[in-house]
Amino acid sequence: MRSPLLDLPGAVAGDAPDSDVAGHYGSFNLEQRALEGGEGFVDLSHRDVVRISGPDRLDLLHNLSTQHRDVLAAGAPTGFLILSPQGHVEHAVFGSDDGEAFVGHLEPGAGAGLVDFLSRMRFMMQVEIEEVTAELATAWRPAKRGGGPFDGYEFVPRDRLAAYAEAAGPAAGTWAFEALRIARGEARFGIDTDHRTIPNEVGWIGSAVHLDKGCYRGQETVARVHTLGRPPRRLVLLHLDGSENRLPARGAEIAHDGRTVGFVGSSARHHELGPIGLALIKRNVPVDAALSVDGIAAAQEVVVDPEVGLHVRPGRPRG
Repeated sequence: MRSPLLDLPGAVAGDAPDSDVAGHYGSFNLEQRALEGGEGFVDLSHRDVVRISGPDRLDLLHNLSTQHRDVLAAGAPTGFLILSPQGHVEHAVFGSDDGEAFVGHLEPGAGAGLVDFLSRMRFMMQVEIEEVTAELATAWRPAKRGGGPFDGYEFVPRDRLAAYAEAAGPAAGTWAFEALRIARGEARFGIDTDHRTIPNEVGWIGSAVHLDKGCYRGQETVARVHTLGRPPRRLVLLHLDGSENRLPARGAEIAHDGRTVGFVGSSARHHELGPIGLALIKRNVPVDAALSVDGIAAAQEVVVDPEVGLHVRPGRPRG
């Protein structure tokens, strides 16, 4: 759904799958600095939004998702995953519950699939599940005193988006937002993951995955890898050679010693770190190994511990 904020002065459309919102408004470096300083907002109104309401909604999500009902009910920003029976991530949802409904945002185009799955699994439970992307737009503002990976997201009535932008400015585009996200080592579902990704590989254990519950689909895989360690792959931050003056193609193979060891997901130009990216590589690749992606030399920085599958790299401050 094309954002009306693309009509703001200086707005330039982003790259797919973010082409329905602004990639930048004139200077993505200045926009990054503003966000790091705690100022401005990012239009993410192209993301799908779902509302899950009814007295049994938390029980449904507790039974089906990786999150605990107590966390979902807290009113604080959180996230949950829906896994396949083999433990692969099929849906990733981020939002909060206000006591009457859980409202969450997903990747563009992902809402219908989640609504269909949850609707088929509710059986006799009193739960209403609907996509409300046409009503609510997602936006993000930096937390004033730091914050976790789920903080800063807001839901704005779509017909009030222009007024919200005027009050919340200055506007920053997805290029700035993505550069800061990548630098924090936060994976994006469907971009930095593939159909084989398990939560342990990308650092979602303990945040989107609650460790003190069981009996949800895919739980056996998550628990086994968490207990025994050594996930098949691990998320890394790539520091890319800037002399090429380009970023690697999404999904490009990563090579080490002449063999393919993974793929690159998102990449961006950070105002301090230069060109960076996130990649999923085989666990047994040495943590100090030099890599090559799409013909670009890259050094790696550990994000997920190769032995225990936990996000061990502290996030960079947001202001």
